[in-house]
Amino acid sequence: MTRVAVVGTTSWGTTLAVLLARGGSEVALVARSVEEADRLEAARENERHRPGLAFPEGLVATADTEAVARADLVVFAVPSASLRANLVRLAPAIAPAAAVLSAVKGIETDTGLRMSEVIGGFGVAPERVLALSGPNFAGEIAAGLPAATVVAGAGAGRARWVQSLLNGPSFRVYTSEDVAGVELGGALKNVYAIACGLADGLGYGENAKAALITRGLAEMARLGVAAGAQARTFLGLAGIGDLGLALAKGLGLEAALASIEGVVEGAVTARVVPELTRRFGVEMPICEGLHAVLYGGKAAAEAGRELMARAAKDE
Repeated sequence: MTRVAVVGTTSWGTTLAVLLARGGSEVALVARSVEEADRLEAARENERHRPGLAFPEGLVATADTEAVARADLVVFAVPSASLRANLVRLAPAIAPAAAVLSAVKGIETDTGLRMSEVIGGFGVAPERVLALSGPNFAGEIAAGLPAATVVAGAGAGRARWVQSLLNGPSFRVYTSEDVAGVELGGALKNVYAIACGLADGLGYGENAKAALITRGLAEMARLGVAAGAQARTFLGLAGIGDLGLALAKGLGLEAALASIEGVVEGAVTARVVPELTRRFGVEMPICEGLHAVLYGGKAAAEAGRELMARAAKDE
């Protein structure tokens, strides 16, 4: 039986832990403290983040790092801002042969690193690191509604192994070898979702939102290719699929800032946009405009006017 440690008692972490246990894995949901683990075990559900989703028999909540040491697969499902702190605490316990799966959609603000790169910085070989992303509302997946996702890894073998652990009757898992593309698509879609929320707030209408979606996708692909990703990845689940889901949620900026356990990965990712554009030498006018609104004090309407006033060009 495969032993899995899921780090992060977030809504998404809890849902993944339940899916893995339902699929037959022996799963440890790793909590931040003994007190939290005890509460989860007593309730046999995560009453705070995923109430009503009962823990299967093969799932236990624990704060013991030995669960990480025993795991064949370690899954990180924490906010991007806390991934490094979790690795400082847990990376020394990860077994030398274990695979590590990032289910985190974000980019580290201080370094501009993707999550797999942060994990690699703690001594985990690149071929052991995988990334999961896609149009995935944890609540719908927990309720058994149909959904799909993609697992990317440098070698097809490990990605197919994780696919076999997660794939189920209502959760279809695809594989990819484009780790960079899957991670960048998952992180950047949150930025464009906030931009579209601002457009809604300004009353710009559906034409403007459609333009933001298509030009946003072009920006994502342009950055991705410069970073070594494959352009076609952004036409898949981790790109346009995830972006479409974020927009379907219909959140404006104020609502988005209050969601996802108080952490808005789009706003976090937007902070690092200037570093990404400099590093890879690409233009990302929508992302740059949102950065100016969120962190430079620019009015959203002014940013919109500046985007419309850019020089005419070929698509």
